[in-house]
Amino acid sequence: MTSKPLSTIIFIAAFALSTGARAHIGTHSDAHADLSFLSGLLHPLSGLDHLAAMLAVGLWSALTARRLWTAPLAFAALLLAGALLGLAGMTLPAVEPMIAASLLVLGLMVALRAHLHEALAAGLVGVFAIFHGLAHGTELTGAAQISAPLLGMLSSTVVLHGAGLALGLALRERSVWGTRLAGASVGLLGSFLLLQMV
Repeated sequence: MTSKPLSTIIFIAAFALSTGARAHIGTHSDAHADLSFLSGLLHPLSGLDHLAAMLAVGLWSALTARRLWTAPLAFAALLLAGALLGLAGMTLPAVEPMIAASLLVLGLMVALRAHLHEALAAGLVGVFAIFHGLAHGTELTGAAQISAPLLGMLSSTVVLHGAGLALGLALRERSVWGTRLAGASVGLLGSFLLLQMV
């Protein structure tokens, strides 16, 4: 295993016990009035829950999918749809638990290198993406203009998926245990967040 993938795995594992893992800093409309493209770009990076989920989607796709971009594109598209629903005022129950559950499930899928039919894999990550998107969209409520931060958020999501794909391709043949450790770390983070909500 090269040092770069190892450092990425260690980064994920080191923050698995962080209590400040969530990216959601509130929904007060005045708090986000001046959001820009850069704000949207950085927002998914500000919480380990979203960061880990987006990396895990790319990592899982690289390890198991024939068409590498099917699940990442489904996630990005439904993340945007969820964000728009959140901006429109739609709410769903258990958004935070579903985000935590997404980490647990995606972590297990990575650790086990679980193969699913493309449509099922896209549907699974798409359901989770709607909840991630709702959280982001609710955060953007009250922004003076929406398109720039949304574009930034979507761009960051695609980059994170790409990083997960690159990591998965690097580890696919070299280190089964490296990918299992990465998946277990993401799953551990999800479990920890779920336990915090009990």
